[in-house]
Amino acid sequence: MTIHREGFKSIAIATLIFGILNVSLFWFLDPSLLWLCIIIFFISLLFLLFIVSFFRIPNRKLTIKDNQIIAPADGKVVVIENHFDEEYFKETRLQVSIFMSPANVHVNRNPVSGEVIYNKYHKGKYLVAWHPKSSTDNERHSVVIRSGHNEILVKQIAGALAKRIVNYLEVGQNVKQGEEMGFIKFGSRVDLLLPVDTKIEVKLNQTVKGGVTVIGELR
Repeated sequence: MTIHREGFKSIAIATLIFGILNVSLFWFLDPSLLWLCIIIFFISLLFLLFIVSFFRIPNRKLTIKDNQIIAPADGKVVVIENHFDEEYFKETRLQVSIFMSPANVHVNRNPVSGEVIYNKYHKGKYLVAWHPKSSTDNERHSVVIRSGHNEILVKQIAGALAKRIVNYLEVGQNVKQGEEMGFIKFGSRVDLLLPVDTKIEVKLNQTVKGGVTVIGELR
C-alpha cells in the first residue's frame, strides 16, 4: 500500500494538529486529568489514522480488457438506469453510478483505454452524493473517452463532504484503462454514461473495486 500524493498536505496538517494538541494537553492540563489526556490522545490518533487511510492506494491486480468497462472507483452501485444526458450526448444513455463513502479508496481510474475528447469542470451545489439531482446540480467534472467506435462519459461528482475534485486528463490525451484519472476528497460519487446497448455485469447495491470490477461489456 502507498499514500496518494493528494494526501501529503492533508496528512502533514493532521499530524501537526495531532502533535500540538496532545503535547499541549499533557503539558498544561492538571495531572489529575491524565485520564482525559489519554482519551483525547486515542481519539485524535484514530482521526489521524483515518486521514492516512483515506489517501491509501492498495496494491491490486488491475483488470485490463479492451471490450469491457472497468469500475472507475471503489464503492457501491446505486444507480443503473437510462438517463437523458443534456451535457454532452444530448440523447439517452445508460447510467451506472458508484457511491464512495469516506471509508472507500478515492482514487479514480480510467474505465477504458482511448482518447480524451471532452473535459469540463462544472461549479455546483454539495447535495449528498446519493441525491437524484447530484449528477446535474453538484460540483462535478466530466470527461469523455472515445474507445473505438464508442464514447464513455465519466463524471466525478462532489458530495456533501467532498469539496475538491482533482482531474488529471486533458483533451487529446491518449489514456490507458486502469490508470489514474483523478481523485475526489472525502465522500463522493462517480457516474458512467454508457451506450444503451451495453451489457451490464453488476447489480444494484453491489460493492465494486476501482480498476478491478467489470461494470459492463461494449457491443
